[in-house]
Amino acid sequence: MTSILKDLQERNVLAQVSDQEALQQHLKSKGRVVYAGFDPSAPSLHVGNLVPLLTLRRFQLAGHKPIALVGGATGLIGDPAGRETERHLTDNSIVEEWVQKIAGQLSQYLDDSGDCAAQVVNNMEWTEPLGLISFLRDIGKHFSVNAMIQRDSVKLRLDRAGSGISFTEFAYMLLQANDYLELARRYDCTMQLGGSDQWGNIVSGIDLVRRILERQVFALTFNLLTKSDGTKYGKTSSGAVWLDAKLTSPYSFYQYWLNVADSEAGQLLNTFTLLSREEREELLESASNNPQERKAQVALARSLTKWIHGEEELRSAESITQSLFHGNIENLAMNEIEQLWQDGLDRLEVIESTPLAVAVSDSGLAPSRSAARRLIRSRGITLNGERIADEDAVISRSQALFGQFHLIRRGRKAWCVARHIDVNAS
Repeated sequence: MTSILKDLQERNVLAQVSDQEALQQHLKSKGRVVYAGFDPSAPSLHVGNLVPLLTLRRFQLAGHKPIALVGGATGLIGDPAGRETERHLTDNSIVEEWVQKIAGQLSQYLDDSGDCAAQVVNNMEWTEPLGLISFLRDIGKHFSVNAMIQRDSVKLRLDRAGSGISFTEFAYMLLQANDYLELARRYDCTMQLGGSDQWGNIVSGIDLVRRILERQVFALTFNLLTKSDGTKYGKTSSGAVWLDAKLTSPYSFYQYWLNVADSEAGQLLNTFTLLSREEREELLESASNNPQERKAQVALARSLTKWIHGEEELRSAESITQSLFHGNIENLAMNEIEQLWQDGLDRLEVIESTPLAVAVSDSGLAPSRSAARRLIRSRGITLNGERIADEDAVISRSQALFGQFHLIRRGRKAWCVARHIDVNAS
């Protein structure tokens, strides 16, 4: 069987590995403990977190034990890596709430049963009891300030005019290094995963474990994925693509992957699926021969939506996609229209007897009300599946789907969803 390191190399996921030959030998024994950290900087994990999360899953399937560390302590500080300015400190109570939500998500995506059961831990457990003097004497004495200021995350800030870095963020790498030390002590953890921008922090942890426990431990980082335009994956014009269905609906999550560029689909299949090399190559060959079928994107969207949201929500996302593509909105369930209202389509609110032309214009389906009226006259607008030809038509609650929603379509592909609201007379 292909070793996990070789598999990651073939997928072009690996960025850096510490002592690769020794690590290769180390991983021949099953049951190695591997960890990745997730700081609670928001109320949900996002698409960017899928790379370490899926890598943990790969190690678990290869017979090793994953630890997902939630940074209840480090999240109060903020990692300076990749930032040009000081991070805003979030209130403790909010961070605690985010820790709970993210821990719950991590527990969903990793298998917590069997010999390779995953664990979710919070670094607040060992950081909070650590007194300042103990921290300085037992941890701080092992770090050279000269070496710390050469780390990319620090050097960038020091070299940037008018920026600098506070002692708070400067100390972040010590806290992360201490996490590695504690996990090595408590769980015999011997490997940390992270993005390539985490290399300096992870190496600091390796050195701390070597100095205090006199053990060899390892680091593996992966390439930071960017789109062809240089922007990060998981970012859209409307914001981050979240794993929480209340923040990004399963339909929008599915559509995000379905609409990735053909030129990027190959690397995304490598990074975000567990498909074998033969399966990936077959998909890409099919996509090359029949690009209109977008088979690579479909496989990517199906795989990730099923893993993150489950089989039922995958079926729902596919149902919505088919219904909108073919205009068969009578097949949509209420919860599916609610997903479209949440974030799937442009939306607006309407009241009883709102002129259809006003709704078409206000939704952006037409540039003006006069243009909207012309579209209606030419039978270019449908309301809840019915083609409308009367330019004076109005929207009524009696027409609403499930008593509150209206789906308006221009042509074949342009849609908006309107929600009917009542205005109380006063």
